[in-house]
Amino acid sequence: MKVLVIGGGAREHALCRSLSLDPDVTSLYCAPGNAGIAEVAELHPVDALDGDAVARLATELGAELVVVGPEAPLVAGVADAVRAAGIPCFGPSREAAQLEGSKAFAKDVMAGANVPTARSYVCTTPAEIDEALDAFGAPYVVKDDGLAAGKGVVVTDDLEAARAHALACDRVVIEEFLDGPEVSLFAITDGTTVLPLQPAQDFKRALDGDEGPNTGGMGAYSPLPWADPKLVEEVMQTVLQPTVDELRRRGTPFSGLLYAGLAITSRGVRVIEFNARFGDPETQVVLARLRTPLAGVLLGAANGTLDVVPTLSWRDDAAVTVVIASHNYPGTPRTGDPIEGLADVAAKDGPHAFVLHAGTRQDGDAVVSAGGRVLSVTATGKDLTEARDRAYTAVGRIRLDGSQHRTDIARKAAEEA
Repeated sequence: MKVLVIGGGAREHALCRSLSLDPDVTSLYCAPGNAGIAEVAELHPVDALDGDAVARLATELGAELVVVGPEAPLVAGVADAVRAAGIPCFGPSREAAQLEGSKAFAKDVMAGANVPTARSYVCTTPAEIDEALDAFGAPYVVKDDGLAAGKGVVVTDDLEAARAHALACDRVVIEEFLDGPEVSLFAITDGTTVLPLQPAQDFKRALDGDEGPNTGGMGAYSPLPWADPKLVEEVMQTVLQPTVDELRRRGTPFSGLLYAGLAITSRGVRVIEFNARFGDPETQVVLARLRTPLAGVLLGAANGTLDVVPTLSWRDDAAVTVVIASHNYPGTPRTGDPIEGLADVAAKDGPHAFVLHAGTRQDGDAVVSAGGRVLSVTATGKDLTEARDRAYTAVGRIRLDGSQHRTDIARKAAEEA
């Protein structure tokens, strides 16, 4: 099978790494990719938001499966253009991707599917914003209705900060605060059949102890030793299957990756948000634990034949990923700094630890930073303690001037396991 992956972050590097290890994949391409992905896939330039350009590239390469990684191309309808060219595509249609593209659309779908979520108001005027903030009180949860690259949500006790964020959005969802730990659960679906993956937990705040501003994610781990063993089964029955069924009933079937962001509250599981693609950095740890070859599962979702795909097989190992971010992230990041030590990780820590590239590019013989989140250092081990030790050992080998990373990824879970 010839596979083309669209995107250029650590999520796409994780996908390409797994696909490169699949014996059924004979040719692997990525567009536009990054310096790390170039080691496992042939790179091609493309405007990832231009569906016609992506479809043309897939046709030229003879791709038999296109995997769209990021959310923005999906919301822009890239998967529709690829399918119109007669090529199987893993990723929802433009209409179905509104599950992530519009928080208000997602709330409406959840209401129709009777999926448990936070009470909320959709606001477009200052008066509506003030009324909603007053109704719920602190802590205030304010979400930009549209795509914001994981940074459109503000959770704060500061009324003025909440109001300022709300006023900066064209349309905003204000909702009740959900207590309890958060869990990410991915499911692969063809619009009818739903195959859940293993749950993970990510860390959104920039600094140790969940301090500092929200980011796109500073690390993740899987499995969750503290979670109810029946969590996946419960979420399948109350969230994932009902949502897929509701979208199909509406005439906008969802095929691809359905990502449920969940809060395990004192009143039960509640959906915080849906995403329409693999999450970053959770993908890095989930795919590190997946034993089943990936390409056939993604093709089954794209072709509507997921019902005949065998049950997924998982490694017993735990996995931890630690994000190395550039100077000033999540503000405007400094780029162009050389990255050293990558070869040391490959030589000394493989196969248990590996580096997935996010914001990198090749500059002559050097690999340099090219974004906010630069690398995802991922490791596996017999338990979270061993996986953490291996991940942080590998992090210690990498040198990037001014870089930052959290030192407490999965620490609490490892101590309590």
